[in-house]
This record gives sequence, structure tokens and C-alpha cells, in this order.
Amino acid sequence: MRLVRFGAPGAEKPGILDDEGRIRDLSGHTADFARDGLSPERLAHIAGLDRQSLPMAPDDARIGPPVGDVRNFIGIGLNYADHAAEAGLHIPSEPVVFNKLANCIIGPNDEVMQPRNVQKMDWEVELAFVIGQRARYVEKADAMRYIAGFCICNDVSERHFQLERSGQWAKGKCCETFGPLGPWLVTPDEVDVANLGLWLDVNGERRQTGSTATMIFDVPYMLSYVTQFMVLEAGDVVTTGTPPGVALGMKEPKWLQAGDVIRLGIDGLGEQCQRVVPFKL
Repeated sequence: MRLVRFGAPGAEKPGILDDEGRIRDLSGHTADFARDGLSPERLAHIAGLDRQSLPMAPDDARIGPPVGDVRNFIGIGLNYADHAAEAGLHIPSEPVVFNKLANCIIGPNDEVMQPRNVQKMDWEVELAFVIGQRARYVEKADAMRYIAGFCICNDVSERHFQLERSGQWAKGKCCETFGPLGPWLVTPDEVDVANLGLWLDVNGERRQTGSTATMIFDVPYMLSYVTQFMVLEAGDVVTTGTPPGVALGMKEPKWLQAGDVIRLGIDGLGEQCQRVVPFKL
């Protein structure tokens, strides 16, 4: 299934794509794709519906992030060897885990705002997974049954804040609007996450091309690893690292500027498009 949330920010409704790729309204069958609404039982119920008989969503509906009421937004850093090399950092022996704040999550096509005092704003196309049930001390062999679905994440970053202001990475990862997710949440039965192509363009120029086949740590390992240190709840999001091609890795970095347009996609998970806008209160 390809699940979506549509409508104004904070008032999104749950939906599902039909056989023609049109959004059908699921609000008569589930309240939201959030917390318990992502449980295996709820998703099994939705899978059994005749989606072609569901009411249509408005043609001009905004697409929101595909998961609501997120409590924990976890990032995995340096998970592609070639990205670690371009950043001038060692390949990690264990996953690098950091936090993004859930309140930086926006829809896949919403505007991305420069933070105040921005200097080095960057992009990162990433595969993210969403937890479907409480996960603690999960074995790698069991990991996939804890995942409700997969989506695209643009892990927008401010490198000056992240790397030059001392302390942890969170300062450069949690700025307002720095977490576009979506457009869809694709259930695990419809996607081979071990071999997905990823790409990202800025102003029509290709910046990133990669494949999840070159990840250092695969999805089951990452989920298992994270749950050795923290409990993940239904609706939590884990974004899994980016391939090479970020501005940070350029000899002459082309940092994001107001007016730039970012387009990105992952095989089978759709596409995003954001315009960068100046800081505003």
C-alpha cells in the first residue's frame, strides 16, 4: 500500500493511493496514520478495503508528511562509505545515531526555510522507515515486522551549526522545516529496501545519485542496533543516511540559497520538491 496524509498542516486526513495513483480518503476507516493507527492490525484492516470504492480526495489537496504525531525522529549518520569519504570522516564501526526534533517535520512539497544566521545550508536525500509497534531489544532477524513503512526524507542540514559550533550534530539538524517526509508511506511488502536508487537535484542540476545497496548498515541492522539503546514507539521515524553529493563534500560548496528548488526521489517511494525561502518570524 501507498499511504498518504492530505490537507492543511495540522489537519491532515489519512488516505491511500488507488490503482490509478489517485488519493482516496480513508478518514471513514481510520483516524490518522499516527501511533496506534500504524499498528499491524490497523494496516491489515486498511489493506482489506476496496480502495476503488473509497471517496476521492480533492485534486488540489496539499500532501502532508505521511505520519502524524511523531514523538521521536532519529537519524543515522555516515551510513554510505563514499559519503563519509567526501565529508572527510572515518567510516564508522557502529552506526552514528543522532536526534532530529519531530517539530521540524513538514510535507514533501512544503517550503524549507533558512534559519536565522544561516551560513552553510545543505541537502541529504535519505530512505526513512516508520515504526509500527513498540520496539525494544529487537533481533535483526525480527526487525522488519516492526516497520510500518518506508518514505523519503530530505535531512536538511546547516553545516556551520552542525560541525563548527561545537557540541552535538543536533544544532544543525533540528532547525524549523528541516525534515520533509513523504509523499507516501509505502508498506514493506511493496518495496525492496536493499536495492533502491536515490537521487537529488538542485535547480535542475543533479547533485546526488546513489543506491541503498551501498549502505554500510542495512535497515534490519539499524533498527536492531537503535533498540539496544532506546525504545522506539509506533510512529517514530528513523532516517538512514545519505549517499555522496552533498554540498559539504564539494571542493567549492554550493550551499542552498533562498529561491533554490530541491527535487529528490527514491525508487518506488515517489518524489519531493521544496523551494528554499528566507528566514521569517
